[in-house]
Amino acid sequence: MKHAKIIQDLEKLGIKGNYEVVYNPSYEELYQAEVAPENQGFETAELTESGAVSVKTGIFTGRSPKDRYIVQDDVTRDTIFWDGKVNLPTTAENFDSCKGLVLDQLSDAKKIYVVDAFCGTNTDTRLKVRFIVEVAWQAHFVTNMFIRPSHYELENFGTPDFTVINGSKTTNPNWEAQGLNSENFIMFNLTEKLQIIGGTWYGGEMKKGMFAMMNYYLPLKGMASMHCSANVGEDGDVALFFGLSGTGKTTLSADPKRFLIGDDEHGWDNNGVFNYEGGCYAKVIDLSEEKEPDIFRAIKRDALLENVVVNNGIADYKDGSITENTRVSYPIYHINKIVLPSKAGHAKKIVYLSADAFGVLPPVSILDENQAQYHFLCGYTSKLAGTERGITEPEPSFSPAFGEAFLTLHPTMYSKTLIGKMKEHGAKAYLVNTGWNGTGNRISLKDTRAIIDAIIDGSIENAPKTQVPIMNLEIPTQLPNVSEGILDPRETYSNAGEWEEKAKDLAARYIKNFEQYCDTEEGKKLIASGPQLQQQTT
Repeated sequence: MKHAKIIQDLEKLGIKGNYEVVYNPSYEELYQAEVAPENQGFETAELTESGAVSVKTGIFTGRSPKDRYIVQDDVTRDTIFWDGKVNLPTTAENFDSCKGLVLDQLSDAKKIYVVDAFCGTNTDTRLKVRFIVEVAWQAHFVTNMFIRPSHYELENFGTPDFTVINGSKTTNPNWEAQGLNSENFIMFNLTEKLQIIGGTWYGGEMKKGMFAMMNYYLPLKGMASMHCSANVGEDGDVALFFGLSGTGKTTLSADPKRFLIGDDEHGWDNNGVFNYEGGCYAKVIDLSEEKEPDIFRAIKRDALLENVVVNNGIADYKDGSITENTRVSYPIYHINKIVLPSKAGHAKKIVYLSADAFGVLPPVSILDENQAQYHFLCGYTSKLAGTERGITEPEPSFSPAFGEAFLTLHPTMYSKTLIGKMKEHGAKAYLVNTGWNGTGNRISLKDTRAIIDAIIDGSIENAPKTQVPIMNLEIPTQLPNVSEGILDPRETYSNAGEWEEKAKDLAARYIKNFEQYCDTEEGKKLIASGPQLQQQTT
């Protein structure tokens, strides 16, 4: 009876045919489909010795932001932040045309996977999401990444709040006439509460698509919606880690001394911090059990590897020949120390992560309230190879709220809600550079973990401190278990003048970027909290 109802729902959407429906498949069902010999091309999965399966996502090994559109209509016209860069407008006619292509593709399918899941831990704010896909491993991905309903919740799921229809096997031949970027598309219609996908096989488009929708709905209700990981100590102290892909957000929150709330996306309401997801999505390039034991051990049966080179069943995490953005998704319970349900109290420590590829930022800076707002609006990092299509070398990047690619409202909406929560609960912010310094080497994970320990236990507040000019940052000069000579970035250069030259260049980029917020008095007041070119080194 349940499948008959699902088929009726699919037919109402316009998916008509003689397909078999697989509803909320078990991991065993997914595994059997993934390794079935009849699957060809991108559908083929390889079994690895860990028990995880590994798949390839084709030419799309990261998100495709230039192919992402939102229908501009009466619902979105005055609410979406139409920046011309992230939230690209399209028409209902273009959406309907692409939707027709996706529906035609799925109508010819032999088998359709339908996964009903929750996005969000809290029952009063979560989205009920229905994913409709043709490819088994894409169903596996969303089963890993979203919150799996109980049997009772599934029986009473009702009408979804949002539906994702993934027609990754189809492309749009009319894209030029429609004024689109390419034959591939990721489109949202908030009036119809639909996301459609064509051309790209990358699973992250479904995950990040729903994050963008939470970023739309929650701040309009006064809640913080955050691109961050979160963990909690035995005493209930919550820490948040903001950062773009490649900054260490997932790695640093998987701390064996603390309990994981979630690795990527959270809300913060009157009760505390809550996870959006039911799984983790970690980068695995150069992964080792020694450096990242929790993530390494989470790669077992039911985990799904993406674009990892596999030789005779052995996953080679050092091989980035397909992409540097190799990934694994796994259910959150593959991490030993977790909080279930995935929520906790109010955060006290806020960590902004930046992978500075240009050797300027200190490994850690202590931010005051205004600096916390300034650096949150800037969201500086270096885009690392592979995280987006076309990124092959590090590029300096300013990403408001450390998540510009997923913001649907004006950046100040996210700043307002986060800073409001920080003030209300006495949270303190820190800027941590997980990137490079003057030695040309990346700051070690060991040192970064020791820095995070000092932030969490509060010892950083009692450390001796100094000011870093130009970047206008206060830093500790000594911390327990942190290598000597790295906390002041100037000391990592054989010639301090080289650091100063790079710092002036980066400071100018900060200043130029922040001009977009200087049309208000509030924004102008924050200028003094950012880098200052008139400051000279000593």
